[in-house]
Amino acid sequence: MFVAPDPGLLRLRTGLRAVLGIALAVAVAELSGFSLTASITGGLAALLALFTVTDATVRGQAVTTLLLPLAGFPVLALATLLHGHPLARDAAFLLVVLGGVYARRWGPRGHALGIFAFMNFFSTQFLHAVPGQLPELYAAVGIALAAAGTVRFALWPIERRTPPPAAPAPLPGTGLARITTRQAVQATAACALALGIGQVLSEDRWYWAVGTTWWIFVNTVSRGETLVRGFRRFLGTLLGIAVGMLVALPLHGAPLPTAVLVAVCVFGIFYTAPLSYSWMMLAVTVMAGLLYGLLGVLDPALLVLRLEETAVGALAAVLAVLLILPVTTHAVNDAWIQRALRALHAATAASERRLAGDGAADPRPHVAELDLVLGRVRLSLAPLVHPLAPFRGRKDRARRVLALLDECAAEVRGLAAVAADPDASHDARLAAACWRVEAAVERLTSSRTPEPAVPAAAPEAVPHPAPAALGHVSGLERLLAALDEPLRTPPGSLLVRP
Repeated sequence: MFVAPDPGLLRLRTGLRAVLGIALAVAVAELSGFSLTASITGGLAALLALFTVTDATVRGQAVTTLLLPLAGFPVLALATLLHGHPLARDAAFLLVVLGGVYARRWGPRGHALGIFAFMNFFSTQFLHAVPGQLPELYAAVGIALAAAGTVRFALWPIERRTPPPAAPAPLPGTGLARITTRQAVQATAACALALGIGQVLSEDRWYWAVGTTWWIFVNTVSRGETLVRGFRRFLGTLLGIAVGMLVALPLHGAPLPTAVLVAVCVFGIFYTAPLSYSWMMLAVTVMAGLLYGLLGVLDPALLVLRLEETAVGALAAVLAVLLILPVTTHAVNDAWIQRALRALHAATAASERRLAGDGAADPRPHVAELDLVLGRVRLSLAPLVHPLAPFRGRKDRARRVLALLDECAAEVRGLAAVAADPDASHDARLAAACWRVEAAVERLTSSRTPEPAVPAAAPEAVPHPAPAALGHVSGLERLLAALDEPLRTPPGSLLVRP
């Protein structure tokens, strides 16, 4: 993780910007004379605004940020008003879970609004907010969103110079198209179980179990992804509690060093999130311990309870995805790999047309889509390549598929770069090679029983060296032929298609 590339220092800049935005939000709240509860609420609101708003355009991000109060304020009011009515509070919380997960069907904006609504309910339980504090909480959240927006869109507009990557479109298909409905049902049932068991463990801190369950379902689709996310969350929490014992407890809530360490944790959350969920959870857990120290309630027993509640939440999520409307890892793998192969073919075809003289053909959008889809392929295959995955044969095939798809992407990028050169020439053999690529993709994505793959033939000898474009397409042919074996697995050893 520490040597992972950071092109353009994007993660570094995003992490530093988050620290600046949250610090500004908390500073303004403190200077306004707000209570510690309101200041922490504002800081969490700023963190969420900077972390969860991921629209593909700056304008879209600004609109989503403006809409956050519409999702958060009603939930904040509901949570505080029901503070002394446990049964009604629990029922309302589960309805917020259901609506928050269902909203993901509307893309990044629905995803952000759903998370913001859930976390406003969660934060009132964490801080034990009461109705009399509601005006102050509204003001703190409003100030925090304004501060976060000012830093993001005016003081440090990273996305204006480096456009954010768009998320891949949702998966097609009869079952997978309804994934948000499935997940809404799964998450609600899992949160209900976590809530019940969590309250047996602690009548005051039960919400950590529900929060664990909620966040395990974020950015996961299949049961395999959810299992891996649950393990990583528990591992990160365990490590975070160990660090908290050494760091947060000795401080006894001292304001200045606590504030500095919270800033370090915020940076850690943003810097590690794209790379390691376990490391991100370590930072989240240490930050929670530091906030408990500020509130004057931190002790070793509370940290142990935090770990127990996390285990309950992870177990509830696992049971839900295994027993309630499960979406298999196999089905999701199949869908995303097919999407990647089709994006690969589209980029190849656009490059060929560009080299043939079609000025309107542009392979770059297809290359960008391929990169995004490959990221989703890696996520869907993560359960199979995880160190604890029990099936070695599937693990080896999954790793080979990932390696071959990465090599395919490199060839496609090279082909697109050649096509962008106005002096590049078109070779008569290029169209035939691209047709063979199309046939190979069709063979790999077909639901019919395929014929045995035929290895790509070597290019015929020519008096002059073949153009670079033909070399890239020939490389794609060989790689697609090599993909046939790991993708066409025997019955009982599923990877993507039997």
